Amino acid sequence: MNMNNPSPKFKQYSISNNIRSFLFTALLLLLFSAVNADMQTVPASQLTPSSKHIRVSELITHILTTYHYKKTDLNDKLSALIYKRYLESLDQNKAYFLKTDIEKFNHYQYKIDDAIIKADLNPAFAIFKRYRQRVDERIKYALNALNADFNFDLDETYRFDRREDDWAPTKFDLDEFWRKRVKNDVLHLKLTEKDEAEIKKMLQARYNRILTSTLQLDSNDVFQSFINAYTTAIEPHTTYFSPRTSENFDISMRLSLEGIGAVLRGKNDYTQVVKVIAGGPADLSKELKADDKIIGVGQDQAGEIVDVIGWRLDDVVDLIRGPKGTTIRLEVLPKDTGPDGPAKIVTLMRDKIKLEESKASSSIIDIPDSKTRIGVIDIPTFYIDFAAQAAGKKDYTSTSRDVRKLIKSMLKENISGLIIDLRGNGGGSLSEALKLTGLFIDKGPIVQTKDASGRVDINYDPESGISYPGPLAVLVDRNSASASEIFAGAIQDYRRGIIIGETTFGKGTVQNVVNLNRFTKKSDADHGRLKTTIAQFFRVSGGSNQYKGVVPDIIFPTAEDASDQGERGYENALPWDQVNPVRYHATSAPIDRFNVAKIKHEKRIKRHTLFQLLMDDLVLKREASDKKEISLLESKRKIEREKMLAAKKNIQNAMRAEKGLPPLTDTEEDTTTTDTNDTNTTDEIEDEPIDVLLNETANILNDLISPSNNKTIDARTVGIKTTNRNNDL
Repeated sequence: MNMNNPSPKFKQYSISNNIRSFLFTALLLLLFSAVNADMQTVPASQLTPSSKHIRVSELITHILTTYHYKKTDLNDKLSALIYKRYLESLDQNKAYFLKTDIEKFNHYQYKIDDAIIKADLNPAFAIFKRYRQRVDERIKYALNALNADFNFDLDETYRFDRREDDWAPTKFDLDEFWRKRVKNDVLHLKLTEKDEAEIKKMLQARYNRILTSTLQLDSNDVFQSFINAYTTAIEPHTTYFSPRTSENFDISMRLSLEGIGAVLRGKNDYTQVVKVIAGGPADLSKELKADDKIIGVGQDQAGEIVDVIGWRLDDVVDLIRGPKGTTIRLEVLPKDTGPDGPAKIVTLMRDKIKLEESKASSSIIDIPDSKTRIGVIDIPTFYIDFAAQAAGKKDYTSTSRDVRKLIKSMLKENISGLIIDLRGNGGGSLSEALKLTGLFIDKGPIVQTKDASGRVDINYDPESGISYPGPLAVLVDRNSASASEIFAGAIQDYRRGIIIGETTFGKGTVQNVVNLNRFTKKSDADHGRLKTTIAQFFRVSGGSNQYKGVVPDIIFPTAEDASDQGERGYENALPWDQVNPVRYHATSAPIDRFNVAKIKHEKRIKRHTLFQLLMDDLVLKREASDKKEISLLESKRKIEREKMLAAKKNIQNAMRAEKGLPPLTDTEEDTTTTDTNDTNTTDEIEDEPIDVLLNETANILNDLISPSNNKTIDARTVGIKTTNRNNDL
């Protein structure tokens, strides 16, 4: 097999966003237009692997076993994991297959490796055909169950999350699950005050859509599901892009971004928001948040809201995407309301994503009763305009250039300290991570890179000198990844500043996209691309950010158990590793002062009303999102719903009271509650959200600047000045 030396080069890295690495297909489908051919039901007889699928399987197998960073043999252990992941990709919630089906499939468990080596894809297609049969049976049962006379005075529960459960042992057990599922669907709509006829019509359409979308899956869909079960069984950031997805990838590289700007994934029959893209309509609206669930989609201002529960992700995306300037209405279940609502309608106008909204921006926090002024630079991503740079333009946009200008501007405002806010920053350009770090250290190594051959390269500060020598804090959260972790890790190792927030994502790897068409004849059909992990990053101190992430010097109590967050939540993520440390000269910062600041921080937040309200709000959201069962007793359901809404409103009113606002009426919704990620607080605080965590970070930095001065920022008197980015960029 002539592979034409597909081994990637490692000198120019662009570090993938951590979420995009795992869910990139979903983002691309949402942001960009693609061919939307009318789908027809596919006869079961046509569900067979093609010669192209066999060829792609051979190419991927060769690349993964030869060039992937993680040396993985195709053996029985990997075979069992591929088998498990493939079943999960088809029936994650164990709602269709019977245990007898799984027992019948189990002979494949340790033979899939042999089948892949032989390019035999028949096991994948055999499993899918049985899945298709079971979906047909379940939907017919559900449609028939709609005619039942449900007793909502019967105290029983519906376990809607079965991911950790065993497969249903008998058809009777699966019937019982689906009976409760249909009953729950009816009750949910009944509680939203829909009448019986409307409920039946909506659910018939929902269930029929599940069946139709399954019957429309063709051999390409089956192949992609199976081959990605193989690639992600090796590690979570290795993914096969089908020809359609590859086309969208090209569009993304040209920055032709139109849509609403959100990363989505399918989860338990729901379309869940994973991340809102900075600069997009969803981000600018401030109404769509991570972990919200989209349950309905309507076109224009008056178009019917189409129920999308149970739809395939790409079918939902087809409804959401559309031309710039058109209106879309999303029916959304907010994260903190739980599976029973109430839902809200979010109206957005599709638009070209304003990339300038993703650029670094600055603000200044004045500490009350103090001369201390804390500068803040918010960096949503590590960006660079490669095209403008290559064209020799002197004013090309990049993170480091923009931050340098912002620092210069704020120094004129006599700031006493600086916060670099990297919350939600999933990565970007490695070169920009190096240059940004170089603004705060004089010279030296910043990160080490180890490739698949074991060779370690050292990446240095590309320019000597320091742009900002003063007190520094770096604010991170669980979604700070890749380039963000390189920057935060280097600042921590050099003891150049204090790291505050939550343990970061833990993505210390880099991926390269290999075009599979380079290994085939020009006349052959498009074979797609493979995104594969080729290297790992290591800190100058020798340890990796992979898996463990960057652990802050002061961890906010908003950080729940981090054992299942980020890379740590992936079953087969690459483990933490280390290489030899390199020589670097850390500053002589008094680290013991960090402990003193931590003690002051812990005392302060115990008496800080807004901080405690934020914690109460987070507890409420976690309780709602952690539920796996729900009551089917109507009276109990109403009580639970009213209790949840009352608790939410109590927190909102307490927050409003802290800001000097009147309490909400029974029919009002709060649009000015505390937002832990919004830094656009102004003097008119009544109309803007308060970023409690950013304010507390400023307090901590103030403690380090002025140990004897322990002032608390009052959210009602904080003055934030936002620089004019048009003058800076």
